[in-house]
Amino acid sequence: MGPITDIDGGKAAEVAIGNTVEEPVVAAAGPQATRARGPWARAWGRFRQHRLAFGSLIFAALLVVVALAAPLIAPYGYGETDVANKLAGPGFDGHLLGTDLLGRDILSRLIYGLRTALTVAFGAELTALALALIIGLAAGYLGGRVESVLMAGTDVMYAFPSYLFAVVMVTVLGRSVFALVVAIGIASWVTQARLVRAQVMTLKQREYVEAARSMGAKGATIAVRYILPNAIGPILVTTSFAIPAAIAAEAGLALLGLGVQPPTPSWGAMISEGSRYLLAAPHMLVAPAVLFALTLLAFTWIGDGLRDAFDSSGEQR
Repeated sequence: MGPITDIDGGKAAEVAIGNTVEEPVVAAAGPQATRARGPWARAWGRFRQHRLAFGSLIFAALLVVVALAAPLIAPYGYGETDVANKLAGPGFDGHLLGTDLLGRDILSRLIYGLRTALTVAFGAELTALALALIIGLAAGYLGGRVESVLMAGTDVMYAFPSYLFAVVMVTVLGRSVFALVVAIGIASWVTQARLVRAQVMTLKQREYVEAARSMGAKGATIAVRYILPNAIGPILVTTSFAIPAAIAAEAGLALLGLGVQPPTPSWGAMISEGSRYLLAAPHMLVAPAVLFALTLLAFTWIGDGLRDAFDSSGEQR
């Protein structure tokens, strides 16, 4: 349920700051010279060359637009029923993907279910990222007793099964989008916090940090202004992998009956319901399962592209 853990601290630091050797200055036609591209521009160039990842980014952007414009795009309301056409097949009587056992339009429920999935996924990862940045920055930069206490708490959370923790949180908070965001977010910050701490411990020894100290910069200013921007690369990679994990977690909780309250649609609930009518109405399962799989693949491929983009050795491949 958490993001990837195979990023080594030292290597991730190099990924974060990109290639430290500046490209040679290219002479312009006039008296001025064109500066070499910075690490972010080089990373974007490498990402665009990753066709699968770039195509997935376009697909993910389209999903976000569809989710935001759901009331305008969906042909029916997600709770609107057509009692005369229950379990209708795809294309029947204006229902492009068919209807479910209550006569609700599956396409409309998929679109609104996409809104639920993305809201939970992005909200949970923002929550997890905020916790990871606060705890990782404090532990890595301050060190000493603060680091010991914070990392001891992190180890306790790491030992506790994250999915079980999410189940307990949803049970306590109730079945709502807010409860899912909080539950999944709090259950998935640990690995990112460890990564942030490793990045900070490596970067705080760099020359530019020492130079900032010599100019009078202190504490939080150094951590936020000088260290954090150079650690964004690996953090962005882990976050991109954590988003599909959060979508899968939301669907998994829905399969257990702990998703959002009906009639609000959820892909996990639609897949669970469709599996019970697989022989009588296979379209109820196929449509949400295919879209669910494509969405997870798209975000995973985006993560692969970002990982390669922030790897400075990618320029030499």
